[in-house]
Amino acid sequence: MEFPTKYSEIIARIERIDPIQYASTRNYLDGAVTYLSPYISRGVISTKIVLEMVLAKGYGLEEMESFVKELAWRDYFQRVGQVRNLDKEIKFPQDEVEHYEIPLAVVNAQTGIEAVDQAIEQLYTHGYMHNHLRMYTAALVTNIAKSHWFLPSKWMYYHLLDGDFASNRCSWQWVCGANSNKKYVANQENINRFAGTQQHSSFLDAPYESLPPTKVPKQLTETVSIQLETKLPMNGIIEVDSTIPTFVYNFYNLDPNWHHGEVGNRILLLDPVFFKEHPVDSKVLNFVLKLAQNVENIQLFVGSFTELKEKFSLKLMYFKEHPLNSGYTGIEESRDWISSEITGYFPSFFAYWKSLKKELTQKEVNV
Repeated sequence: MEFPTKYSEIIARIERIDPIQYASTRNYLDGAVTYLSPYISRGVISTKIVLEMVLAKGYGLEEMESFVKELAWRDYFQRVGQVRNLDKEIKFPQDEVEHYEIPLAVVNAQTGIEAVDQAIEQLYTHGYMHNHLRMYTAALVTNIAKSHWFLPSKWMYYHLLDGDFASNRCSWQWVCGANSNKKYVANQENINRFAGTQQHSSFLDAPYESLPPTKVPKQLTETVSIQLETKLPMNGIIEVDSTIPTFVYNFYNLDPNWHHGEVGNRILLLDPVFFKEHPVDSKVLNFVLKLAQNVENIQLFVGSFTELKEKFSLKLMYFKEHPLNSGYTGIEESRDWISSEITGYFPSFFAYWKSLKKELTQKEVNV
């Protein structure tokens, strides 16, 4: 599994999308998924750009609704992240929590559920996990092993190339019932169907009526409190002109077309405080550094926004909005949403989708 970092190859990946095939197979491990999530999460491309490029191929909104919904889920979670503290439960307390650690068997990819263990190994190796397998893993950890969602969600985020704060936190809470009306569980039959395994006699090989079990399976009883750290590069010598604008890029904004062609300093800001609170693995950071090379003349600065501003006496600074920006001052610009008009908190995705679909349908009619 490869994730190219050249912008031209990323755009080519968008051009190969078949939204019809995607809709019918996306839940299967070998389905026609797009593998675009690392680039959307890092802000190299946006949900809006992807949607516009696929629509330009002549597909109608109705026939590609399933694909559009998946893009909309990403925007929806970002909107939730703008107005909710995602360190806490969004709607309901997670019930039946026995500890705030993570099962050791999950960390070691030895849960005994073949599809989940293979997915965790893939996560460690490639920084990717199929969305359905993420749900299976989160359900196993929270609803079967009865772990609180917080630390396990940080563990998964740490390893994901597409680790997105809002999507990850909201999804884990959705699975464990803190952001939904009920818990999500999957039995072995369901896992076999979508993951292509033939496993039987596992602790999940049971009818749905008996899940989740009242007692944690012995394979998942041993837990651990893991320590996650980011190894940031050292600061080098950079040249900054304080008389021209400065465009600040970061972990969530690596868009090579942002203010492209304009005169300005282009700085990739890696804030140690940010990465202490939201640590990522070295392969994730290396991926970010390679993606940043798509931005012409970009330079690396390891430090806070304030330190960057004061060290080089910068006056005019531009950045894109993100809930995790800390200490940013200057000219804040919006991210590239599918809809810039539909803002604020919606209690459910379907409420958000209803408004978004109406807007998109109206635009399609007016074309």
